[in-house]
Amino acid sequence: MLNEALANPAAPSVIWLIGSACTGCSVSFLNRISDVAPVDVADVVAKAVNLVFHPTIMGAAGETAVAALKTAYAKGNYILVLEGAVPTAFQGHPCVVWSYKGEEVTFQQAVQELTARATATVCVGTCACFGGIPASGANPTRAMGVRAFTGRPTINISGCPANPDWVVWAIVQLLTNTPVALDEDGRPVALYSKSFTGEDEPPIIHDKCPRNPFNTGTPEAANFGENGHCLINLGCRGPFTKARCNAAWCGIGGHTAGQPHPGHWCIGVNAPCHGCVEKTFPGPQSFSEPYAP
Repeated sequence: MLNEALANPAAPSVIWLIGSACTGCSVSFLNRISDVAPVDVADVVAKAVNLVFHPTIMGAAGETAVAALKTAYAKGNYILVLEGAVPTAFQGHPCVVWSYKGEEVTFQQAVQELTARATATVCVGTCACFGGIPASGANPTRAMGVRAFTGRPTINISGCPANPDWVVWAIVQLLTNTPVALDEDGRPVALYSKSFTGEDEPPIIHDKCPRNPFNTGTPEAANFGENGHCLINLGCRGPFTKARCNAAWCGIGGHTAGQPHPGHWCIGVNAPCHGCVEKTFPGPQSFSEPYAP
């Protein structure tokens, strides 16, 4: 189905912009390795999507690159991928994404304009989805998530960083016109609540954690370094986090036949869950307020 969609000359292109972020979600995307096609990011870019603009990996630069973006914008047939929060203080100038013919364009301005004509907008990472780290604390740049800023619908692939398989999955669903059911936070139910086999599973990390004392009978940890013990008393946010990390972070490439590798997610390496997929990450002040011009 994907090959048929890509063979269609009317298939949408992909524009990827980065705002207030560390580029970690792009790095996660670049590190994607899978045992099924597309097997890596080169395979994705060459065979799975028509990537018009990505500031980290595109070959063109400067006004040549911006001209390609403007051509795609004029056609209006594109999927917009946004990484990073939207800073709204100082007229958006904490984050300038390009200059063209002597005029600087802020991420705030680009997001407002590009989301208006996109066939769909995919937010990659918790910063783009909910504000994340740039919106935490005092938030001097008034950073916020894309949906809060624009008031327009988005498909949110939260995480810090976002899982690369989930990013590719979301774009492929859009390219093949496959409906995507979303939860109350705009996240795909198939990625954050169900197993890869389609069966229901507990959505809360704590309920399916291999260290949960109710599942294993092991005691709760009093100190870090107690192998296999529950970290609920040491700041673990598993009881408040809804995600399928146990089935997704199986090495870099995600799952293998639906079976997670026990060591390749935060809990599997004796770390607490940080709740990085939730709008409260990294702390209680992180969920950005609605944009007020």
